[in-house]
Amino acid sequence: MSNKTWTVTLEEDPDTGELILPLNDDILEECGFAVGDDIKWIERGDGSWAIEKVKQSEDTEWVLVDCVSSYRMRYMVEVPKGKAEWALDTVTCQEAKEFSQEYLGEQIFSHRVVTKEEALEICDKDNSYGASWPEEVKIKNFFTKEGEKAEY
Repeated sequence: MSNKTWTVTLEEDPDTGELILPLNDDILEECGFAVGDDIKWIERGDGSWAIEKVKQSEDTEWVLVDCVSSYRMRYMVEVPKGKAEWALDTVTCQEAKEFSQEYLGEQIFSHRVVTKEEALEICDKDNSYGASWPEEVKIKNFFTKEGEKAEY
């Protein structure tokens, strides 16, 4: 695709009041768009906007990535003199207060391509509280779409 630009004026549907973006055949062909394609708007920050075709499901696939998050944990445990090993029991029995921690990152140990249906099934199992949610809500909240970044 070349780096052409067009200026198009939005039109209003007189019956519904909805806005219409009239794209002529030249624009559709040059951009690789077809009637019925979903497009997304991209603000350029200078008052202008760009549009691009939203990839459809046949253009993408879902990949399940299994990871383990690692932390270095520290505990400060008081024990009788000469009984340092007792501190280990206190920590093992989860009876010690956390002293500090440091996030060491994630280690990926597997990944595999899954169908959307498999992904939704796994989502329901792993997030049982949201199993009754509509599919689009699950995807919005738990899935990372292509080009999307998690917001923390």
